[in-house]
Amino acid sequence: MRPLADIRVNRCLLAAVLFVFGSGVLSAGNDWASFQNGGQVSLSTSATVGDWKLGADLAWTADLTGYGQSSPVVWGEHVYVTSVEGPEKETYLVSAYALVDGKQVWEHKVKNATPQKSSNYVSRAAPTPAADAEGVICFFEGGNLLAFTHKGDVRWERNLAAEYGEITSRHGLAASVAQDDQSAFIWVERGEEPYVLSVNKKTGDVNWKVAGLGATSWSSPRLVPVADGRHLVLSASGHLVGLDSESGERLWAVEGISGNTTPTPVPLGEGRFLIGATVGRGNSDSGKSAKSNGVIQIAKNADGAWQADYVWRAKRATSSFSSPMAHNGTAYFVNKTGVVFGLDLETGKEKFNKRLGGGVWATPIGIGDQVMFCGKDGKVNLLANSGDAQEFSTWEALPEDAEPVAGEKTDRFSASVVYSALWNEQLVLLRRGQALFAVKVVREQ
Repeated sequence: MRPLADIRVNRCLLAAVLFVFGSGVLSAGNDWASFQNGGQVSLSTSATVGDWKLGADLAWTADLTGYGQSSPVVWGEHVYVTSVEGPEKETYLVSAYALVDGKQVWEHKVKNATPQKSSNYVSRAAPTPAADAEGVICFFEGGNLLAFTHKGDVRWERNLAAEYGEITSRHGLAASVAQDDQSAFIWVERGEEPYVLSVNKKTGDVNWKVAGLGATSWSSPRLVPVADGRHLVLSASGHLVGLDSESGERLWAVEGISGNTTPTPVPLGEGRFLIGATVGRGNSDSGKSAKSNGVIQIAKNADGAWQADYVWRAKRATSSFSSPMAHNGTAYFVNKTGVVFGLDLETGKEKFNKRLGGGVWATPIGIGDQVMFCGKDGKVNLLANSGDAQEFSTWEALPEDAEPVAGEKTDRFSASVVYSALWNEQLVLLRRGQALFAVKVVREQ
């Protein structure tokens, strides 16, 4: 793989601020504990953050073992990354890197419980792990579920394929680990007998196991706060379902929606969440998919039963791989051609639309009075509430002679995709399939 040290970073980069708070997980202020930080992607404008900018050069780079599509997570001094290697995805890897300099601290390899040919059409270490004060919990699409201490020791380990049967799905799994203080939630939406698990984070013991949705999904489970607890919300093709996070009981469902296979629900508070949906091939369902994008409210009806329904639906805004997000009273949706739509968060009325110049796979992050969009090709856009945008390039495109990915013929597309972006008090971290790199945050004087 081409060393990242050879990749030149544009000297005109982005600026951002963040106050991190997890979904029920006690966290040091700088930690990014899970996928999309538990859905908390709208970031504080607190004056305590101060003014800052990004340095002109990379703070550090790390070439990763194998290939992975998950997001890194940060806890304390470590960045945790998962990946897979081998032509049949024979080996899964969990790697810890020092946040300060990117040096590898430890790496653990485990045999894949359900090997499958590695290709661009099947997930490759796609589920993002979850971290807390005790360590990190990792789930892989082959069925391996493991928990580590921050020193790299295995705390407990389960083989879900051995316990509940092999995991076979058309394009693999992408559902990341969701968590609260006591439990981790694992969603296995496989071809036959899909299921959802809640496990004790300290022991790995199963709290409950219930049936999945029986529909295509590459989204992640999301804990959405309600009046008296949290509902675990699942989004799969044509279905939205809310489970009691304490028992797994199915509490409500929204049916008849379209295109909601990939974006993950994003909490808004008070039982509300954003849901995204994309347009299928040929764009024949663009109207139906747009109406599936919007804000949903969870509430109890007059009989005391839970129900969920749309507060508003978008008219033409759609999502793609990235989830929608809300910031400063505006809901943001990015479609598959890289057009971002800004809608009034209360009414759904369109405020503006802006072409970003490329597709976005990483979920946007709200930053002060701007929103950061990290394009899959490395271009970063900062979009103000008015719709005005600035664009920056984080690296040059890979050359024609870039080395192969996972033993396959050269694939510039997958080799250069930005899968995720996150912010830490000291660094902005970006993850590509075989690489992790960080840009230093420089405090303004």
